[in-house]
Amino acid sequence: MHKAPIVLAVDTPELVTAIEWVKATQDYVSVYKLGLEFFLTFGSDGVKAIKDVTNSDIFLDLKLHDIPHTVSGAAKAVSHLKPRFLTVHASGGSAMIKAAVDALPTTHVTGVTILTSLSEADVADIGFRDNALSSAVGLSKIAVGAGAGAIVCSPLEIAAIRAAVGAGPIIITPGVRPADSTVTDDQVRTMTPKAAIATGANFVVIGRPITQSWSLGAAAMRDRAAQIASELI
Repeated sequence: MHKAPIVLAVDTPELVTAIEWVKATQDYVSVYKLGLEFFLTFGSDGVKAIKDVTNSDIFLDLKLHDIPHTVSGAAKAVSHLKPRFLTVHASGGSAMIKAAVDALPTTHVTGVTILTSLSEADVADIGFRDNALSSAVGLSKIAVGAGAGAIVCSPLEIAAIRAAVGAGPIIITPGVRPADSTVTDDQVRTMTPKAAIATGANFVVIGRPITQSWSLGAAAMRDRAAQIASELI
């Protein structure tokens, strides 16, 4: 079986467990997402440990958001890790995004649009002029215009963003749940992985629907990853 367009969210406070998760699923998963909690706990050494042991592609989900000079420095600080993707908040603006792009020319700097945990009411309360869909499209155009190679958006915004930015940029979407998933969390705007890919996403981010199988052992996690992957290949 070829690997599926899955980004597995490696959300665990144990580095050894993180490595075992990757080992258990790497026949089926294309990219592994290491987020802010992981990075603050284990730092660059933790990312390097996973890469050294598993030789996996890394989605470094730091969501950088600061003045361009600071973001440039932060991006350079992780350049030795050679992440396939590095997230920045698209709302940081063109100059900030370009600073990250210039600092990491071999990485897909990835513009995060509207967080999937936000409802329409939340988007309005924050102060966005437009609804989530229009705001996400606008942020995507800013990010791609500044050189970002990828976009993170809700599944509900995939089609509109693809129409706005064209076929080139990679679209990655969290907020997906397999049809048989019993996971409940803070995602608000969701879709099944198969539907998200059919709508135009290049990758879907999946976490607990796969990783919760770890309680039953590595073989169970591997089987669950294989099951979900089979629906996307």
